[in-house]
Amino acid sequence: MIRIGNGYDVHRLNDGLDLWIGGIKIDCSKGAVAHSDGDTLIHAICDALLGAAAMKDIGHHFPDSDMRYKNIDSKIILRKTVDLIAGKGYSIVNIDSIVCLQQPKINSYIDEMQKCLAKVMNIDADRISIKATTTEKLGFEGRGEGIAAYAVALIEKL
Repeated sequence: MIRIGNGYDVHRLNDGLDLWIGGIKIDCSKGAVAHSDGDTLIHAICDALLGAAAMKDIGHHFPDSDMRYKNIDSKIILRKTVDLIAGKGYSIVNIDSIVCLQQPKINSYIDEMQKCLAKVMNIDADRISIKATTTEKLGFEGRGEGIAAYAVALIEKL
């Protein structure tokens, strides 16, 4: 049996914070405001995986009201999410994702992100697609106020 899920995450950007995308620290003067490290791409992937397995969402499993997750590395959340879906007998077929961010340009980081995420999820990097787009200066992303990420996950029963 195969199942598909989608995920979406958004974070406000502020000066002086670190910007993490796909497990990689991005050189930028602004970073995501979040309870965790604010890795928007990983959060969208987690929601896509959890949704595909009908296991609610990232906030249900890793609530921002729980201090155990304060400033947590989102790669840990991703690893735990993969373990959760594996506990229901699912494995990852592939991930397709889009990061919406006006600045900085992140295309040069994508290969590194794929390798990082593949290692965390214990899958081949060619099963992970990461695309980056600006919003042509439209909306909160285009004004540099925030970052958004979309992800689709295909999983199969082991």
